[in-house]
Amino acid sequence: MDLGQLSLYVQKGNAAKAKEMVAEALAQNISPTEILNTGLIAAMSVVGEKFKNNEMYVPEMLMAAKAMNAGMQVLEPVLTATGVKPIGKAVIGTVKGDLHDIGKNLVRMMLKGAGIEMFDLGIDVPAQAFLNKAQEVGADIVCLSALLTTTMPYMESVIKEFEKAGVRSQFVFMIGGAPVSESYAKSIKADYYADDAVVAVDIAKKILAKKQ
Repeated sequence: MDLGQLSLYVQKGNAAKAKEMVAEALAQNISPTEILNTGLIAAMSVVGEKFKNNEMYVPEMLMAAKAMNAGMQVLEPVLTATGVKPIGKAVIGTVKGDLHDIGKNLVRMMLKGAGIEMFDLGIDVPAQAFLNKAQEVGADIVCLSALLTTTMPYMESVIKEFEKAGVRSQFVFMIGGAPVSESYAKSIKADYYADDAVVAVDIAKKILAKKQ
């Protein structure tokens, strides 16, 4: 089987074909790691590059991420059973008071496509929930999203919650969303600012490479 074809289906956002091909590849005894790396992760790298070069836009990127996720649904149980470990763990959510999730969902899917185990807390997430989940799963990265200038200050409340618990230094904070900026990230003592999902993947890979 040509895993390059699987990669193309993912890039084109064909979820049904991606799912079908992952199942076929497993049936042909192709290693789950190879399917993941050559079929799915490679596809999302191409998608990321095309997005950077303005050859692909958010709707197409979302479709590709959904196709990758469809393939992962089939592959994940097998990867887990064979003991293949994710490259890291991240908790993600839109902060309290904010009900927007398209950007957050795209970041989650792209990070998952890079081999990171994702724990999505959804929207309108209080600081305590971020803290509880990050500690429970032993997260490497905590990703905070906000799309409103009115909810953006709550990102600082989340970081302060970790400080109060005395565990701030155990986690790396990455923030993003339309009103957020590099200077704002610095002002609230977040570690990184990502202005889109592709940048978020690059940053996350660097963070995890340093930790290894």
